Amino acid sequence: MYIMTNKSGTLYVGVTNNLLKRVHQHRARLINGFTKKYRIARLLYFETFADAYSAIAREKTLKGWTRKKKLDLIKQENPNLQDLAEDWYEQ
Repeated sequence: MYIMTNKSGTLYVGVTNNLLKRVHQHRARLINGFTKKYRIARLLYFETFADAYSAIAREKTLKGWTRKKKLDLIKQENPNLQDLAEDWYEQ
């Protein structure tokens, strides 16, 4: 489960079994829809789970949260809102 954002601070909550690949897909705008339209490209937060059911349940929970509650969660682990995948890929 992960949370990403764009330059204007729009938050996106998603789930994947391959975070490295999914972040690349978002950055390259390979996924049609919300993330492509709003240029979601910066990874702010992620959690890992033993199984897909738990990850999906957590994603659904977070999607029901307010923006403030999501930001509070993110800032517990990433107080400066750094792009956690900043150096994952060659430039």
